[in-house]
Amino acid sequence: VQLVESGGGLVQAGGSLRLSCAASGRAMDDYAIGWFRQVPGKERQGVSCISGSDSTTKYTDLAKGRFAISRDNAKNTIYLQMNSLNAEDTAVYYCAALGVPKCGPYWYTVDPEFWGQGTQVTVPS
Repeated sequence: VQLVESGGGLVQAGGSLRLSCAASGRAMDDYAIGWFRQVPGKERQGVSCISGSDSTTKYTDLAKGRFAISRDNAKNTIYLQMNSLNAEDTAVYYCAALGVPKCGPYWYTVDPEFWGQGTQVTVPS
């Protein structure tokens, strides 16, 4: 499975970005796809997950009410719509294919099988 993120950039506080994760390779309904983020020197954080089997979604607290994950199966692309961004959202955002088809309650603790290269999101303080 190959994953390629895009859509990152510089955005002012309060603004929005939509990240994309283009997937290719094996059938994507075999994999739950998670979005993670990481700041250098800090632990990786789970953001959101969408199941491959039924497109159910999960969010960690940092994303609830602000971010929305979705998928377009025709385009094999997963999106992360991010609203009300603030400086604490500055990070490299990665999409990753988990080794299971469904996002479990602790999906963010699973080590994914495949990672994208990441896309930088910067929100100046």
